[in-house]
Amino acid sequence: MSKKQRLEKILYLLENFEIDTQEELTERLINEGFNVSQATVSRDMAELNVIKSTGNSKKFKYIKAPTAKNNISENILSLYRQVTLSISSANNLIVVKTLSGNANTVGMVIDAMHLPQVLGTIAGDDTLLIVAKSNSDAEVVVKILRSI
Repeated sequence: MSKKQRLEKILYLLENFEIDTQEELTERLINEGFNVSQATVSRDMAELNVIKSTGNSKKFKYIKAPTAKNNISENILSLYRQVTLSISSANNLIVVKTLSGNANTVGMVIDAMHLPQVLGTIAGDDTLLIVAKSNSDAEVVVKILRSI
């Protein structure tokens, strides 16, 4: 089977099952008829931008990282990149420092992304506080925001 088919199957499995280890994903792929090693699965996951998130029945699960570009125009994303100075986190709290007067703009961008990991945002003048649902969700959000 082709690499494209394998990547599509990985996304299908991640969307339909809570998979929390690369070994479990490798086993499922082998059961589906793909001849893969854990190293191949690891490279595929990196290519697909797969990350860990909070699971429902398991503590964690792998998901494809959401992308901001699906929801927001390139002009707004460009503005976000220009005014964002730093992104840091502590536990489930994320602090975004911006140029003076731009925290609301960055908050609007993040709110427009509709990230399931985010409970809400609070903006001041040059600081935005993002409250994530969990510590691991905060890590996911930071990774997304830094990739914009």
